[in-house]
Amino acid sequence: MGFELFRLLQLGEVLDRELEGRTVRDHLIEGWLRIRSREGARRLINLNPAQLEYSARCGKRNIILKARQMGITTYIAARFFVQTITRPGTLTVQVAHSQDSAEMIFTIVKRFWDNLPNRERRVLAKSRSNVRQMAFPALDSEYRIEIADETAGRGMTIQNLHCSEVSRWPGNAAETLASLRAALVPNGEIVLESTPNGAQGLFYDEWQKAEERGYVRHFFPWWYEDSYRLAAPLAGSDSLNPEEQGLIQQHGLDGQQIEWRRQQWTTLRSLAAQEYAEDADECFLVSGECVFELAAIQKALLQSWKEMKVEDNGRLAIWLPPRPGRTYIAGVDTAEGGTSGDYACAEVIDRQTGMQCAELHGHFPPQELARRVTELARRYNEALVVVERNNHGHAALVHFNILECANLYSHEGKPGWLTTAANRPAMIENMAAVLSASPDLFHSTRLLEECRTFVRKKDGNTGAAESAHDDCVMAMAIALAVRREDAGREIKRKRFEMTSLNMEASPARL
Repeated sequence: MGFELFRLLQLGEVLDRELEGRTVRDHLIEGWLRIRSREGARRLINLNPAQLEYSARCGKRNIILKARQMGITTYIAARFFVQTITRPGTLTVQVAHSQDSAEMIFTIVKRFWDNLPNRERRVLAKSRSNVRQMAFPALDSEYRIEIADETAGRGMTIQNLHCSEVSRWPGNAAETLASLRAALVPNGEIVLESTPNGAQGLFYDEWQKAEERGYVRHFFPWWYEDSYRLAAPLAGSDSLNPEEQGLIQQHGLDGQQIEWRRQQWTTLRSLAAQEYAEDADECFLVSGECVFELAAIQKALLQSWKEMKVEDNGRLAIWLPPRPGRTYIAGVDTAEGGTSGDYACAEVIDRQTGMQCAELHGHFPPQELARRVTELARRYNEALVVVERNNHGHAALVHFNILECANLYSHEGKPGWLTTAANRPAMIENMAAVLSASPDLFHSTRLLEECRTFVRKKDGNTGAAESAHDDCVMAMAIALAVRREDAGREIKRKRFEMTSLNMEASPARL
């Protein structure tokens, strides 16, 4: 038995080594571990395309966005199970979103153990297997399945952590994840995995910010699962709609897959894009009615171009530099400041065209925001600075006055823009109309992603969906509202001039 244990420990040291095109770990998964097939029979794991791609690309920090039933949960369980039984002192924790899901995952892991080769089972005799736990005294290792709540991870030192269906975690999901991350050792392996569940919440936020947080992003659309096909023959190519033609051209889908897709989209309707993801952006359906036209947002994203210049550690993005003779408007949404609160934002647009030129975004206290925006406005030919004076805006306006901002917007003798229950709907509707008519005016991915999560809520009000932000949306809405005021004043001026001319000409006509 000592030799067999030594052999297991040797395998644990070479799990990442490649052998005949696959890692030693994956060879052990396919040679040792059994699952229950969809037909109900127990069989050895035969890694599918999604599982193999994950194995080839994964790092220490991973986030997975997937369609339903890709086999990813099973693969992560298999990957971590092999690591737990070949590396001493390993604690593996898989966190499920519900009791039923936790029981399902534990059943998968227990099946791995129950069907191990007899030699490995003798070496790895368990001290317990209850309450969704397995302990292996010979290695001082343990495998646990937890349910996502505020106690998850408390008092643990975790080497392998899998957070399953994060988009559906109950309660304070962010606090739960923070607790689990704190329990993970510095060089531990973490996987955040989920199907999409709305363009808001913890998982959506983690997916959007994955790269800046050092996570490898993995996206697995439905066609990675080969069983998603129907035997019915596809009608002639002339019956394909443009969307279907695009899928065939871009991803090499065949007729049986298209037939399967047609059935799902007919049955699930609007939920199909969420349950069977095809695009890593569009699969995040909005919870609630999106105020902005989703097609216009997508068109703007496709047409937008990369920033010409990025300054201040990414907090200032410039798409169009100031041009001589042009005038600009800077809409400003203020915040309290600090790293945990809302962001402050300034959106600079061309006064004549409405084109987005620059975006300042960050956790700025009022004094710092005033300084940065004043400098930015100076660069843009002394742009008209329109500061929302609601809430923290009053404090910011004090600093704008101290800095003697050259061109500060005021209304009825009071500095700043006041957003009210009366004018807010018109501001948002105006921005939505501009986006719909001219999506090419918008370039910021951050702004457009906020538009995607800006929803009409149950009480009839509009705002950012849960865990989302609307700082860029409000700054842009303010800038566009003032530009619209300009247009209104110009129309009134021209009408006055026309009236005056008509009055001057009337004696001659008499």
